[in-house]
Amino acid sequence: MKETFSPSVRALRGVSGAPVLPVTPPDPGALAAKVRTLAPSMTRSMQRVAEAVAGDPAGCAHLTVTALAVRTGTSEATVVRTARLLGYPGYRDLRLALAALAAQQATGAPPAMTADIAVDDPLGDVVTKLAMEEQQTLADTAAQLDMAQLEAAVAALAAARRTDIYGIAASALVGQDLAQKLLRIGLIAHAHADPHLAVTNAVQLRPGDVALAITHSGTTHDVIEPLRAAFDRGATTIAITGRPDGAVTQYADLVLTTSTSRESELRPAAMSSRTSQLLVVDCLFIGVAQRTYEDAAPALSASYEALAHRHSPRSGRA
Repeated sequence: MKETFSPSVRALRGVSGAPVLPVTPPDPGALAAKVRTLAPSMTRSMQRVAEAVAGDPAGCAHLTVTALAVRTGTSEATVVRTARLLGYPGYRDLRLALAALAAQQATGAPPAMTADIAVDDPLGDVVTKLAMEEQQTLADTAAQLDMAQLEAAVAALAAARRTDIYGIAASALVGQDLAQKLLRIGLIAHAHADPHLAVTNAVQLRPGDVALAITHSGTTHDVIEPLRAAFDRGATTIAITGRPDGAVTQYADLVLTTSTSRESELRPAAMSSRTSQLLVVDCLFIGVAQRTYEDAAPALSASYEALAHRHSPRSGRA
């Protein structure tokens, strides 16, 4: 049975047990996205630290760990824990990122704008606000994606004997999208939205297979259960989640973190999480297609040809 290991150890394992690059600290420009993504899972004191560094990177970059603790009414230990949760090895690394972010902001680039949708907003304003939020969500997700983890996930999918994908509700739609993309380039992939079928299929997996779970919250039991079953049987496991500290990551060899905009009454998290999940899925698919191009190109061409008649006018038919 495959041993359970911590996120830090998982990040050092390759898809076949060999070491890979450790998790890369986030790009300075992704700091605000990281704070938005992780804030719900932070303690209130950690939230104060995170909000301070995201809101005033230039000011905080000059503060010692003690000074930042005083400014936020927390402790030095809380500051260090917050830095590590945000993806930095220590507070010194966070300060360097803050200085870099402050330098970027000093160039005069306008800050990203966000706006909640009100119940009485004109439809034109709704379109503008949604477009703005979607763009920000995509930019945040792209900025905070760990390239080492993404590369390893692509390699695992490209080499997999079989890929099982688990997701519920909106995440199930994303899983179906990835499955049909992989099928069209000649790979064996199945998306399971039924939790019972997901588990019964997961227990059939073995080393050389891939199981991929999609859950924004990171706590969806119906997604975690089949991923755990696949993990225990030696399959390479991948999680696409908005919560890198969520329960699903306990059984994931590789974790791909998504970002979402703020949740509001008329725009639940499922909307923006789907957008960011689809970006990650597209990155995985393109990466796999590149790696398997000699086989993928003919398979994709054959699938186009097989469906071509369904897109042509049916003249002369009853």
